[in-house]
Amino acid sequence: QNGVMSGLMQMLLLKVSAHITEQLGMAPGGEFREAFKEASKVPFCKFHLGDRPIPVTFKRAIAALSFWQKVKLAWGLCFLSDPISKDDVEKCKQKDLLEQMMAEMIGEFPDLHRTIVSERDIYLTYMLKQAAKQIELPRASETEPRKYIPAVVVGVVGMGHVPGIEKNWNSDLNIQEIMSVPPPSASSKIFKFVVKATIFGLMGYGCYRIGQRTVQFILSMPAAQNYLQKLTEIRSQ
Repeated sequence: QNGVMSGLMQMLLLKVSAHITEQLGMAPGGEFREAFKEASKVPFCKFHLGDRPIPVTFKRAIAALSFWQKVKLAWGLCFLSDPISKDDVEKCKQKDLLEQMMAEMIGEFPDLHRTIVSERDIYLTYMLKQAAKQIELPRASETEPRKYIPAVVVGVVGMGHVPGIEKNWNSDLNIQEIMSVPPPSASSKIFKFVVKATIFGLMGYGCYRIGQRTVQFILSMPAAQNYLQKLTEIRSQ
């Protein structure tokens, strides 16, 4: 539904998620499930999913990578087997270690970091600012002065996004640009064509081989041989 490359990337990230779940005994995203549970206990509380849609993020991330970067990233995700402990998770809560990990990611895949982290920092900041706008109280008449009360907002975000949200909070943000999906590159079109041609070629060859073996099996049956022999006799007569 989301395209070949986007679908493959989602499958690889699901593999990473399964690896983390297996190592830690808990699935990623538990903080968001807890936020939903707690929000349901608060009267009149609105729960809002404020992150950028996943298909947009994936497509922009894939479009930002060169062909060899895609291969390198896919290879790294396929063979991800590093052990993860709960102590490692606690270490990630230290800001300096988190920034170090981010710096390593920037150095290896700067365009990927921009689309997956920096752009989502902007989107998350924009959505939080929208939610944090003052709430206008209902008025008895048009002549009554407008009164506002501050909105109470609890934002639950990944730690890697906190510095970016703080940085963008006082800026005028426009999310239209980061919501657009760029057209596929020439290399992406060629890769997609090669993948499709390979799949259909293998399917065609498989059907040919299955059909050939099926015909050979049918012809080797005694009933089929008798029928062919009688047909040959009739034709010769």
